[in-house]
Amino acid sequence: MRFIKSRDDKPSPGYDAASDDIEAAPAVATSTAGLGPRDHKSGTDPDDPDKTDSSSSDFDLMDPKSGVKRGLKTRHLSMMALAGIIGPGLLIGSGGALSNGGPASLLIGFGVIGIIAFSIMQSLGELTTLYPSGGAFTALGDRFVDKAFGVAVGWNYFIIWFAVLANEYNALCSILVFWSDSIPLWGYFLIFWFAFTGFQLLGVASFGEAEFWLALVKIVGLVAFFIFAIVYAAGGIQGQETPLGFQLWHDPGPFNGNGFRGVATVFVFCSTFYAGVESVAVAATETKNPRVAVPLAIRQVFWRILFIYMGSAFFFGLTCPAKARELVWANAKALQSPMTIAIRNAGWQGGVHLINAFICVTCISACNASIYIGSRTLLFMGQDGKAPQILGWTDKRGVPIPAIVLTNLCGALSMMNISTGAGRAYGYIVNLSGVSTFLVWGSIAFIHIRFRKAWAVQGLSVDDLPFKSMFYPWNAYFGLASNVFLAFVQGWTNLAPFDAAGFVDAYILLPLFGVIYFGFKWWNKTKFWRSHEVDLLSGRRRDVDEAREIARGESEAKSRPWWKRLGNNLQTVLLSCCPVVSLEVE
Repeated sequence: MRFIKSRDDKPSPGYDAASDDIEAAPAVATSTAGLGPRDHKSGTDPDDPDKTDSSSSDFDLMDPKSGVKRGLKTRHLSMMALAGIIGPGLLIGSGGALSNGGPASLLIGFGVIGIIAFSIMQSLGELTTLYPSGGAFTALGDRFVDKAFGVAVGWNYFIIWFAVLANEYNALCSILVFWSDSIPLWGYFLIFWFAFTGFQLLGVASFGEAEFWLALVKIVGLVAFFIFAIVYAAGGIQGQETPLGFQLWHDPGPFNGNGFRGVATVFVFCSTFYAGVESVAVAATETKNPRVAVPLAIRQVFWRILFIYMGSAFFFGLTCPAKARELVWANAKALQSPMTIAIRNAGWQGGVHLINAFICVTCISACNASIYIGSRTLLFMGQDGKAPQILGWTDKRGVPIPAIVLTNLCGALSMMNISTGAGRAYGYIVNLSGVSTFLVWGSIAFIHIRFRKAWAVQGLSVDDLPFKSMFYPWNAYFGLASNVFLAFVQGWTNLAPFDAAGFVDAYILLPLFGVIYFGFKWWNKTKFWRSHEVDLLSGRRRDVDEAREIARGESEAKSRPWWKRLGNNLQTVLLSCCPVVSLEVE
């Protein structure tokens, strides 16, 4: 057994707080242009064997700080950014959002939250590309704000993933009960609990490969539905007398009679659907080549928002009536999917089984990813003194066994649907994960603002950043303000008429964030870092396959014209979706 020692908060070694003088800047340079290939085991220059490199651990396949294995390839991270985490939340939960707000509210909600998610990913891309070390934005909160702030962000982020995991188990078990109730709900839960635990213990490479193929299935399934929706709306289904067109936008109306109240309700649903776009930061530590993979994955989030989220919102609202009783009163989870209702309304009554199978695949992928993200969050917090130390332990293969087991145990929250019903349980858990998403996203924007201020105060150039956030500072302040606003207004529908249970569910996490922050700060006497005290030097890392990147020209991608970068991103998206070529490119 081995534990990773907690990382201490230390001021920047390149900064003299007393004299305000910046020491020599060579350590700050981030470009690898002109660097020759190095021996990945010894860290020596092949032209000079006696010359050692202090960053030789950058080329090791085991991360020396966290103990995890750097086993994720660029194509794994790219596909995670494009279609990872997407599960029954989108396919089923969007039905509840459609019922509450109508097709227009669905588009508005997905669009607004999508813009916010894009701004947050720009902030996260700049931070994670420069500091891909363990802990993701929870460790960055320690570095740029205060360790107590990192603790509050970390536990709120974990709340997102145990809530999402519980919802995925809820959906998965309910679908199987719909097919066969010979096994009770808790029986299906136990079967999948042991299956997912066993698979996670295989290691990060197995996780990455599974997510790659499962994400590919999700993309193919959504493309097939989009094609069906176009044909259905155009009147091309056999036996269809008139084209569907935009009839459902007129009856029951674009907002389903709920106006702004419906739009506000949709925001909480949409924030839950978008939760996970930031997960590439968590996976960066276990990525072989984060300097190339992370910026690429960040940029692909744009296509995820445009194609998957906005495409789903448009076609769900186009083909599924917002007043369909199945969206609210269905006995089985699958019957709440707008995809199922659209296919049945088109005349294919047996289509529910096809959608069941598709949702099962998305559930498996989402459960797999939720356990991964939740366990890594606990792992990094355990190593940083934010959680019990046992959670920071990894075996010799880099697998965090205690963190995996505890995260998966939290999925037992899904069993509350035995007493409350699947639909009501889903609603309670969605509110928890939605509010946590707003808090974590707002915290990422605040961390980015603090980072840029420290970068400027310590006299460093923005041109040295390997990835520069678009529209800074406007996007960072927009991300902070919008998430704070949504965190406070998302539960206002519980005020009139007053719903005590709904109000507590919607707002309980807001004071909890403050309690964690001030409680940890008071107990541990942590320090709020001033800009000149922030450590901007440690935590950087070079890519394992750096020599190959230089040979391919990938390390100089940011110097290319914008139209070439756009073409390269489109090419990568297509390659990620083409299994044969992707396996060769890695």
